[in-house]
Amino acid sequence: MRRFSWFNTVSLTLGFAFLYLPMVLLVFYSFNESRLVTVWAGFSTKWYGELLRDQAFLDAAWVTVKVAVFSSTLATVLGTMAAYVLVRAGRFHGRTLFSGMIYAPLVMPEVITGLALLLLFIGINLDRGVFTIVLAHTTFAMCYVSVVVSSRLTTFDKSLEEAALDLGCSPFEAFRLVTLPIIAPAVISGWLLAFTLSLDDLVIASFTTGPSATTLPIKIFSAVRLGVSPQINALSTIMIAIVTVGVITASILSKRAAVAQRRDEQAAIRAE
Repeated sequence: MRRFSWFNTVSLTLGFAFLYLPMVLLVFYSFNESRLVTVWAGFSTKWYGELLRDQAFLDAAWVTVKVAVFSSTLATVLGTMAAYVLVRAGRFHGRTLFSGMIYAPLVMPEVITGLALLLLFIGINLDRGVFTIVLAHTTFAMCYVSVVVSSRLTTFDKSLEEAALDLGCSPFEAFRLVTLPIIAPAVISGWLLAFTLSLDDLVIASFTTGPSATTLPIKIFSAVRLGVSPQINALSTIMIAIVTVGVITASILSKRAAVAQRRDEQAAIRAE
């Protein structure tokens, strides 16, 4: 087994420090009594109370969650359909154009995507707001879902579907009862990825939003331009805590599922 050299150890330490030390400082100063975010004046949680009483931040958070849920759900449905067509439909007229349109937003700069959607909404005289942000986020997030789901469908054993068809299932029933449960982890991963992308987006939302809809990234960016306030630190700490709890929960559930699967496999081997 190869041992860590001092160079690898120092590089790894500096890398993790560069990534996580700013987050640690941010969490630390979110409990600062002083309004100055870089001057420690004692421990206090008053900025969390101020944040919960700030209606503008609460409204922006609600809009962000609402947009993320709707757009990720639509993106998952459309992305799964697109992935199924690309993997299972074989060669058909216009396949190259179709696949290019699916994958183009992956490499397209967000500024170009946002500007194009803005011009589209203006051209069709559609008022910008929550609905237009949902459409915009669905447009680019479905591409990521398509990539995740298609990678799972590529390794899927078609004989399982064929067996279901031989037993009398219709193609839709075979997909619903056999294919979808097997690719469900990929579909869920695609939904989570789309949700995260929508939750974090600033550029596209800036082009497609209106005065009646302000997402949390836009609100934070606008507030930071006037100077970092302790409320921003408190909000960031809450978001870090939510992500940390989610990651730990997902890791525990994944380990339990793997243990249960190994136990079932061992029980099946003993039964034979």
